[in-house]
Amino acid sequence: MEPFLEGKTIFITGVTGFLAKILVEKILRVQPNVRKLFLLVRASDTKSARKRFNDEVMQTKLFSVLREEIGANNLNSLIEEKVFPVAGDISFEDFGIENTEMKNEMFKEIDIIINSAATTRFDERYDISMNINVLGAFNILNFAKKCTNVKIIVHVSTAYVCGKDEGVIPEKSFILGETLNKNSKLDIDIEREVIDEKLKELEAQSLTTKEVTMAMRDLGILRANLHGWPNTYSFTKAMGEMLLGHYKKNLQVVIIRPTIITSTYKEPFPGWIEGVKTVDSFILAYGKGIMNFCFGDPNTILDMIPGDMVVNSILASIKAHIGNDQYYSSQELIYHISSSRRNPLKSSDIQLFLFHYFTKNPWINKDGNIIKVEKPTLFSSMDSFRKYISIYYWPLLKIIELANVLSWRCFDKTYKDLKRKIDMAIRLSELYKPYLLFHGSFDDANTERLRMAMKEHKIDDGLNFDPSCIKWDDYFSNTHLPGAVKHIF
Repeated sequence: MEPFLEGKTIFITGVTGFLAKILVEKILRVQPNVRKLFLLVRASDTKSARKRFNDEVMQTKLFSVLREEIGANNLNSLIEEKVFPVAGDISFEDFGIENTEMKNEMFKEIDIIINSAATTRFDERYDISMNINVLGAFNILNFAKKCTNVKIIVHVSTAYVCGKDEGVIPEKSFILGETLNKNSKLDIDIEREVIDEKLKELEAQSLTTKEVTMAMRDLGILRANLHGWPNTYSFTKAMGEMLLGHYKKNLQVVIIRPTIITSTYKEPFPGWIEGVKTVDSFILAYGKGIMNFCFGDPNTILDMIPGDMVVNSILASIKAHIGNDQYYSSQELIYHISSSRRNPLKSSDIQLFLFHYFTKNPWINKDGNIIKVEKPTLFSSMDSFRKYISIYYWPLLKIIELANVLSWRCFDKTYKDLKRKIDMAIRLSELYKPYLLFHGSFDDANTERLRMAMKEHKIDDGLNFDPSCIKWDDYFSNTHLPGAVKHIF
């Protein structure tokens, strides 16, 4: 790969997250001649930040290839020389960095900022999601304005800022205050006031932490729905984009909008994943025998993209936009990193992949029992889904509940298992309903131009983010599902 990051100082946020780990590993493996990597880590001081970086990032299996390639001692030396974990929090101005010397050094040296910090929980507390996804983006912008050499900000958003849109969804930016339902007016300052008032109201009620959390989660969904978004995550990510677009002034801001991010396709090795992502909630529940039914349209295109392809698109966008006009002349600044236009994958396809994989490779539980799976049932309407539960599960649940009342304790475990299946099925289906019934596809014209520019100038080697090369059956059977079983089961 052409050494376009050579001598550059890069600042990356969200470094303990799934995507940023892949990014850091890729840079160190293929572009070790970077000048410095400043990595924002939520910690109390520099020592704690470095410890957290070592424990949560460097110790993951992800770095095993690099460790084998250059040796453990050389890797440690590389980290010592190039990598600088910074204690801070994206929610605060200047990230609350207390080390003045390091902060001034960052202002002078940073060339590239990659904002990967986010809370991706769909029903996150509204105050937390506002602080990280909205104010965090604004804090990045204000910090960048103090950096004398900064050339680009790459902000990782999500393609689902579009809400429940249908048809072909364009790579277009938001206008500050824009809403999806067109009937309400969005004022981010008012949203912050709503949060403050709600927190004061809850504080006066002397509630438990759990009760406050649930109330703030409900508030996030309520405010998102009011303005036309299905959940707190997509709503707050959209607001973050609005602030970046409106206040960027002369700064170059590129927005990367991935769809559902899955395990690595090739780099540093196939199938690495961490944490339970969107689709993996169902994989986990199905493979472990907790749930063999789901709600969703079998013809819905589930738009997925491997994590290493997202990272490659980030690096390609930097290459294209930091003054290399001979490579790329477009001023497009929003990229859908998606597969629905080039290589669509249906819900019904994933059903089959799951059934075939777990039939051949059944999960063995902690008691040594083999979990036998049946072909998953997909209900295309919430009514039919709830009817199925009421006919087949609730009567049995009530019988077991009665047995428990009569002190027939032998049914305890059966009751808990069944109740868990029902609760999980309903919760997952309600939470992911907008995506399980999604009828849009993501235009990726800007992204395709970026791909073509990389190929034309022969700098795409090692920066593949073309989903058309993925054979989904093979990817699920031999990469994603084995990876999910190994790393998250």
